[in-house]
Amino acid sequence: MLKATRPQRTLAGVAEVCGVGFFHGTDVSVQFHPAEPDTGIIFERCDLPDRPRVPARVGYVIPTQRRTTIRRGAATVEMIEHVMAALAGLQIDNCLVQIDAGECPGCDGSSRHFVEALDGVGSIEQNCPRKALVVDRPLCVQEGDAILAVYPDRSGRLTLSYHLDYGRGAIIPAQSCCIGLSPESFRDELAASRTFLLESETTALRAAGIGLRTTPADLLIFGESGVIGNQLRFPDECVRHKILDMVGDLALLGLDLQAFVVAHRSGHNTNSVLVRKLVELAARDSCNRADSIRLRDDGTLDVEAIMSLLPHRYPFLLVDRVLELDPGRRIVAIKNVSVNEPFFQGHWPALPIMPGVLIIEAIAQAAGVLFAACIERDDRVALITTIDGVKLRRPVGPGDQLRLEVIGQRVKKTSASVSGVAKVGDAVAAEAKLRFILVDRRRAAVPFENVARGYSLPTAVG
Repeated sequence: MLKATRPQRTLAGVAEVCGVGFFHGTDVSVQFHPAEPDTGIIFERCDLPDRPRVPARVGYVIPTQRRTTIRRGAATVEMIEHVMAALAGLQIDNCLVQIDAGECPGCDGSSRHFVEALDGVGSIEQNCPRKALVVDRPLCVQEGDAILAVYPDRSGRLTLSYHLDYGRGAIIPAQSCCIGLSPESFRDELAASRTFLLESETTALRAAGIGLRTTPADLLIFGESGVIGNQLRFPDECVRHKILDMVGDLALLGLDLQAFVVAHRSGHNTNSVLVRKLVELAARDSCNRADSIRLRDDGTLDVEAIMSLLPHRYPFLLVDRVLELDPGRRIVAIKNVSVNEPFFQGHWPALPIMPGVLIIEAIAQAAGVLFAACIERDDRVALITTIDGVKLRRPVGPGDQLRLEVIGQRVKKTSASVSGVAKVGDAVAAEAKLRFILVDRRRAAVPFENVARGYSLPTAVG
């Protein structure tokens, strides 16, 4: 279940870390900026045209070996796990991370440099509660020999346990560690633990052109006789780094997590699979909904699930898939614009352009899913009362895919307001602010003259 725990936090100033990317050897600078409540962690590729942004959420993770990578459109940011671990470990919830390359700096293979930079500017509380997912049932992910299990934790915090064991005779000995996560324990017990690999793996990576600017002084390389050209900071530094990676990957949930997590030989991919299952758990348990939302295995909603939440049908259903859903707070959905759309028959046959009012309607329908995920759908419906700040910035035509991003600004039992934007790629097509009332479904069906004074005839979106 979801519950509000502590106030959200952001940075009190701007922090910066510079270095070299481990994988591609690129010089890179990362700046950490304060952000508004409910922003989350967002990476901005300031080296690319239009400075595209990629939210640090599991829905944007793409498969890569030995690191966590997020991508949105043409913008990719690699090896984000140590940055994410630093932010999550220090309980910094809202931050704009500006980066001038496609890979975060490796520094010394740990989160220490990021923690020192963030501590240097400090953080502040914000007037908005941080939600936590409280695990109340066991959940397990298994991939080959890797096992990752989550259990309820009565301590009211996140406890992480990892057992590292590469088998009898392995160069790196078996290690186990269990840590109750807090900013203090992260700083003292996890932040300085470094990436590790075998000397044979280093040789293979260099032969593939990876890590050419990385030396044994930058991380932990294990040979037959132990660590090469470096010294351990902890006797069990390897397993501590595995837990550090878990902290960074679990932060892609976008919520605090209250649970006991037990891992055996798991890595970034297994962590992502677990986070997707936790996203599904959060959506199903949030806001005491009467029935669960039919999520796919990847945490998205297909059109059948959308139609179970919205009353709209062809030709007026303008949401095809939901990519992210934080009920009552945020939704990311898509609308695929086909040449077969019925409105193109008259708007206009020689120059097919999607009417701007329908783009706004698509935003409103995405908001409808956002509300339907946290109200009793059999009894209540969301109706539009006002639309403000409408801006139509670019035409939308056949072949475009609209990305609908809606943020819940104020959601109550009887009213709600949202801000929404529709994008094609990274270009904004339209934006608007919408207000709704949440009323009894029977009231929504009354004739116009019986609608209560104070608002015009509303449009149902949920």
